[in-house]
Amino acid sequence: MKNLRITVNGVAYDVQVEELGSDAVAAAPVAAPAAPAAKPAVKKAAPAASGAGEKVAAPMPGTIVSVNVSDGQAVKKGDVLVVLEAMKMENEIKAPKDGTITSVAVSKGESVDTGAALVTIG
Repeated sequence: MKNLRITVNGVAYDVQVEELGSDAVAAAPVAAPAAPAAKPAVKKAAPAASGAGEKVAAPMPGTIVSVNVSDGQAVKKGDVLVVLEAMKMENEIKAPKDGTITSVAVSKGESVDTGAALVTIG
């Protein structure tokens, strides 16, 4: 068993390494690194609080760059509802059907998780 210190992205980890065979090596963390700076709150997936209709959910975690609709607005299938930035790419979240926006659950700059309600179309 060997004790090693490995640095990843500037964070040092102390690990114990056990040689299992001639080629295989396994590593198990010995101690966790110091807590990193607090991250912004991420909105978790939750049922739509208001408005009846079809929930349009975030397909991936990211940050809302723009909200292009408001409550009561009529939309057509394919209209861009929200722009979500994920992995340095802007993703247009489009209306899955014609309808009227019954609720908008996010605002510009907000972080969302996969499955979080963005808007509801009635």
